[in-house]
Amino acid sequence: MTSKRSMKSAFESMMFIWGEPLNVRLAAEIFNIDWKEAYECFRDLQKEYDEQERGIRIRETDKSFQFVTLADNSEYIERLCTPVKQRKLTQSALEVLAIIAYKQPVTRGEIETIRGIRCERVLEGLQSKGLVEETGRSSGIGRPILYGTTGEFLKHFGFSSIKELPDIEDIESAIENEEPKDMVDLQQISIDMPEE
Repeated sequence: MTSKRSMKSAFESMMFIWGEPLNVRLAAEIFNIDWKEAYECFRDLQKEYDEQERGIRIRETDKSFQFVTLADNSEYIERLCTPVKQRKLTQSALEVLAIIAYKQPVTRGEIETIRGIRCERVLEGLQSKGLVEETGRSSGIGRPILYGTTGEFLKHFGFSSIKELPDIEDIESAIENEEPKDMVDLQQISIDMPEE
């Protein structure tokens, strides 16, 4: 026979995993006990959480129980869940991202050859932001990792497909005409469009 302590422990785990209000009758079936006995266990648990003034409480709704956060903590939860303004990508990150977007799949060595400088840290940063991912291995010597853009990259820049990337010629003419400060200087990157 399962002890009351073990049942309460199990009910805690079940509520945590279930996500939705856990019906007492369902919990009772799992333990093959009377629903009133299960209900008493849930009520004991609820009382323990209240007495210990925990940040998590147990709420009862129509003979079902679920974990909820303490209402007094809502301000802190809102602060945690409100997204912090994302830092803008650096010039070097934009350059590497542009190379990957137009040349993918591409190795780190190929990116560094085009840029003329190392880009290991920049690649790590782009991966941590979810804009770039490993897509496989090259068949070349040492089988270096191949990189490509992600669905997050498309979402971040407002593309539905990689085919929507502007032509290099269009970007170069825009740079010549407008000279925006935040644009990547693609003349320094020298990206050759992949052959169709």
